[in-house]
Amino acid sequence: MAEPYGESPLATRAEALAARSGPDAVHITEVPFKAQITLRVDPKGSGAERIGTAIHAMLPNQPGEVVHAEGALVLGLGPDEWLLIGPEGAAESISDTLTTALDGDHGAVVDVSAHRTILEVSGPHARDLLNMGCALDLHPRGFATGRCAQTLLARAAVVLVCRDAALPTYWLIVRSSFARYVADWLIDAAGEYGW
Repeated sequence: MAEPYGESPLATRAEALAARSGPDAVHITEVPFKAQITLRVDPKGSGAERIGTAIHAMLPNQPGEVVHAEGALVLGLGPDEWLLIGPEGAAESISDTLTTALDGDHGAVVDVSAHRTILEVSGPHARDLLNMGCALDLHPRGFATGRCAQTLLARAAVVLVCRDAALPTYWLIVRSSFARYVADWLIDAAGEYGW
């Protein structure tokens, strides 16, 4: 019997991404297999309060905010929607923690780990590269470290996270079905920098 294994959506693009990466311009890599859990709950309800206690951090109260919680990064995606990102293999643990904290209150906890992958874009020209295909103002005054946004990059829906505005470093959280398209777009656009 064959052993089950997982392959990231961008396994076939790893070499091409590395070939378009340069230390003085931009570095593009996949951050595969992160646990990703969506949470929907009334932010003013007791369930949200219990979840904050369980993860040792209050849920971001505004869309676009990012909070570091115990073992997860919490992205505020909407008035009652969050995405929790944790280490590989932590999806079940995070889901169980959230479900237990809901304690029967109205809400939803869904494991979307296999639904999306993450591309990290970093380096001195990372902001310039992303600005070629994204309408958001990525200047640190408007999109600082610890901010996120649901947006389009080259017509593909992504969640963009500013991990470090000074370096800069960004995460692009993209659906697995669009991951190759976004990676190919980044590879092509990075050609501007001579790689």
